[in-house]
Amino acid sequence: MIEVKNLVKRYGDLVALDHFNLDVRDGEIFGLLGPNGSGKSTAINCMLSLLKYDKGEISLFGEPMSPENYKIKKKIGVVPQNVAVYNELTVVENIDYFCGLYVKDKAKRKALIDEAVEFVGLTEFRKFQPHKLSGGLLRRLNIACGIAHKPELIFMDEPTVAVDPQSRNSILEGIRRLNEQGATIVYTSHYMEEVEQLCTRIMIMDRGREVAMGTKEELKAMIRSGEKITIEAMGVTSEHLAQLRGMEDVLDAEYADGILTVKCRAESRGLAEIVSYMRHQKLVMGKIFSEPPTLNDVFLEITGKELRD
Repeated sequence: MIEVKNLVKRYGDLVALDHFNLDVRDGEIFGLLGPNGSGKSTAINCMLSLLKYDKGEISLFGEPMSPENYKIKKKIGVVPQNVAVYNELTVVENIDYFCGLYVKDKAKRKALIDEAVEFVGLTEFRKFQPHKLSGGLLRRLNIACGIAHKPELIFMDEPTVAVDPQSRNSILEGIRRLNEQGATIVYTSHYMEEVEQLCTRIMIMDRGREVAMGTKEELKAMIRSGEKITIEAMGVTSEHLAQLRGMEDVLDAEYADGILTVKCRAESRGLAEIVSYMRHQKLVMGKIFSEPPTLNDVFLEITGKELRD
């Protein structure tokens, strides 16, 4: 569906994309992650022929992509991070305008608009102008404008940013339905739990190039970190922390406000060993929680950065 080879994009002395490669398969939801400034938006804009690049090849649907390739562009939908609608137009008029860029037949377009309105749950708000919609409903309108023409390939750039949980769940369910109906989706987000729920494969990029790629299980297997153990405990001293950190299976141990947090190596027996140690030291324990590594752990270990930096 998408093939990018050795893509290079420079802004003066800054190398935004450094021989970047990407392969997105037909029918998948592909997660593209990276800290701010990693090159995600630049890569997407190059794929959409919105930016000129210095070197490399981009093919979509098996054909070279170019600004003049309107046959390919008709098959693409874009849902930008910043809401891009017209405040002077109603919900239906906005969708009609964007759909009209691809579909000229009015009867066919009306059917597509009605379907898009129903799909994103805006039936009761058809005649509302955008400024009268809540943030979550506005995001749904943004999605409807990008998908009304039934694109086969959809780029979604943080479609759930700053929306309430109910709207987020509705949007995520809509993305799943789009994929089930045959759309291939390239998805960027700062919410790791969304990426874990949705994406079949995930690329982490930094400094303009890939640093890791695979399924969420494959990515988690790449790092040293295993489970994170959290224990309500009393009386933990600096000496106890030093002894815990000295254990073979322990990467780190911290204690604050009555909570002991221990990070263990992958495929270790950390929980059993730590509980045994705590009992041997006669330390009072309360609730104990054990969490497997998350995509956020993967991201932090591989890039050394928080995703939101």
